[in-house]
Amino acid sequence: MSKRLAILFAAMLGALPARAAEPRLGLAAPLSGASALLGAQMEAGAAAAVAADGKAALVVEDTGCSAEGGARAAGALVAEGVDLVTGFVCMAAVEAAMPVLSQAGIPVIVTGVRVDALTDRRDKTGWPVFRLAPRADAEAQAVARMLTRAWRGELFAIIDDGTIYGRELAESLRVAAELAGLEPVFIDTFRPQLPNQIALAGRLRKAGATHVFAGGDRADIALLGQAAAELGYDVQIAGGEALRAARDEVDLVAGTLMVAPPDWADIADPAIVAALRQAGTEPDGYVLPAYAAVEVALAAKRAAADAPLAGVLAATRFETALGAVRFNDIGDWAGTRYRLFRYDGQDFKQVDLE
Repeated sequence: MSKRLAILFAAMLGALPARAAEPRLGLAAPLSGASALLGAQMEAGAAAAVAADGKAALVVEDTGCSAEGGARAAGALVAEGVDLVTGFVCMAAVEAAMPVLSQAGIPVIVTGVRVDALTDRRDKTGWPVFRLAPRADAEAQAVARMLTRAWRGELFAIIDDGTIYGRELAESLRVAAELAGLEPVFIDTFRPQLPNQIALAGRLRKAGATHVFAGGDRADIALLGQAAAELGYDVQIAGGEALRAARDEVDLVAGTLMVAPPDWADIADPAIVAALRQAGTEPDGYVLPAYAAVEVALAAKRAAADAPLAGVLAATRFETALGAVRFNDIGDWAGTRYRLFRYDGQDFKQVDLE
């Protein structure tokens, strides 16, 4: 080839568009310590999504669910040149990691941290953080919205076990009921972890309550149901997502209502669930949210071209294993995942509000 042709050929190659590098994703998860099981679920889901893609790379770093671990993991992921980061279970870890990742221009899709402030402070922090986990206040809002609608015209009571969790759920429902012009027949704080709840059931029956929302754990709500049955007291009991805990010696009575997000495996793409199980991964806990987060990250990276990734995440609707994902103006997954379920004696089944 002549020198002139060689120069011309080189110029032609230089004029061709550069092939975009394949996505390089980071996962920051607690792979050690008390939350290691949750981190393992995240790693399994993220790795499965990357394997299904076949082209992207995944870099995994342990946060240990601590501020020190979060900062160290963030620094390591920046050094690895990742495009986006997913994961995080603990607020301390993500708070320490975000300044490092934000300064490097790396957006984060959080799958485990529920603390409201993570996204509520977006205008102040400027952090490019997006969240697939439910907000902490989402449960209370769902309880208030669903039960004020379902129990309009009913004689209902609101009780709680005195914990922060129980009080917040009960107070949210009480305020919503008041705004809707509804008045509970009974409001009280009960003593938890008693051997039985006969006295509480008796007070509720005396007040005339036919429906009761209990802000508390599964064991106490199961004991309340047992006590009502022993008294021959026909009452509809409802609780929050704490009812998903493992059953105790006394089980919930059939018909108990629960306001909670669905079990992800029940609503996920059946083909993806089947593929996970075939590969030996049970789609529990954070497996499917981590899988969906990687799907969002990959789609955003490939759609971005030269555009800022955070802008693409904020403006795009993504199709994932868990359905459509779109982020609102502060970075939370738009819409609500909460549903109403009824216990059939073995499992919770979704029911529709009339």
